[in-house]
Amino acid sequence: MVVRIRLARFGCRNRPFYRVMAADSRSPRDGKHLEVLGYYNPLPGQDGGKRMGLKFDRVKYWLSVGAQPSDPVQRILFRAGLLPPPPMLAMARKGGPRDRRPIHPMTGEPLDLEGVTIVDDSNAPGGDAEEPKDEVAS
Repeated sequence: MVVRIRLARFGCRNRPFYRVMAADSRSPRDGKHLEVLGYYNPLPGQDGGKRMGLKFDRVKYWLSVGAQPSDPVQRILFRAGLLPPPPMLAMARKGGPRDRRPIHPMTGEPLDLEGVTIVDDSNAPGGDAEEPKDEVAS
């Protein structure tokens, strides 16, 4: 049984409200779950911020026994400080070459890393790096 930490949607149309749940990966989104771990309200409240609440000790337990968070839950757990930032790459255009600069996980802006050497792997797919050729003068 693979356990996923994922969101279950509640609320009415155009006013979503989510519960963070530990559930079997085969069960439906709003179906049977193992444990409720918290909530997430994406709509801004009176103060203008999104609201979320998590049971940190239970989330840490489920992660320690091998539960896999879904992508939205992974971002929520990163904002809560429980997980490292997910690896992200900025894309120039659809189907085009990827920008290899790392991006800031909260804003999505490319980071300017001055003084940092970025090693380009020429063996990576789509790498157009050519090796320098020795020219012989005759």
